[in-house]
Amino acid sequence: MSARPPRILAIAGSDSSGGAGIQADIKTITMLGGYAMTAITAVTAQNTRGVSLVEALSPDMVAAQIDACLEDIGADAVKIGMLGSADIAEVVADRLEELGKPIVFDPVMVATSGSVLADDATIEVFEWLMELATITTPNVLELEALGGAAGMTARGVAYLAKGGDADGPMVEDRLVRPDTKDTVWNDARIVTKHTHGTGCTLSSAIATGLGHGLELEQAIGGGRLFVREALKSAPGFGFGSGPLGHQAVR
Repeated sequence: MSARPPRILAIAGSDSSGGAGIQADIKTITMLGGYAMTAITAVTAQNTRGVSLVEALSPDMVAAQIDACLEDIGADAVKIGMLGSADIAEVVADRLEELGKPIVFDPVMVATSGSVLADDATIEVFEWLMELATITTPNVLELEALGGAAGMTARGVAYLAKGGDADGPMVEDRLVRPDTKDTVWNDARIVTKHTHGTGCTLSSAIATGLGHGLELEQAIGGGRLFVREALKSAPGFGFGSGPLGHQAVR
């Protein structure tokens, strides 16, 4: 681990209920010893039961936030989550193309509650972002939308196929990289309805680990452990899919 906190830039939407998005990113990065910076892409009105309204920021505003962080403080790693529009996705890709730092791309398309958070035009720009990313972290539905394992293999990009949304008593996460043997993690499923923000939390944890200088497998392994502990520590808030207990993880 580095002596000073790694600088982690989270580019994502805001969750008014605090369980996912930028709020989950800041909590995760901070708990894992990183310095959290943000570029907010959209403001959402949401809670554990769903998203009621989304307002994307202008691409210029998103770009200005990224520029403000990188030109002054700099970044050791970047996490990308919900983008809000195709134009925002393009400006994010443009700003990060020459960064030369680890990038974790969580291709957010649908919230845990089932709300759609990315349209077809935005998903098209995901191709550019996946090329730039050190690792892309789709869940079961997102991987299917991206063409499944065959589609990702054809792109030649590294990705973590997350199994949290699959059925069964075990959760399998599989790291797939070109010309490298897959790395697989298997753990017993933690049975709980309080899973709001698991994808945001994992991707931010991986980015923070990479910012600390960990190898990709170590960053993923540590991120998975953090998510599992946060699931176990969920405070039980809300009537739907509740938030994780980030602050309770030690």
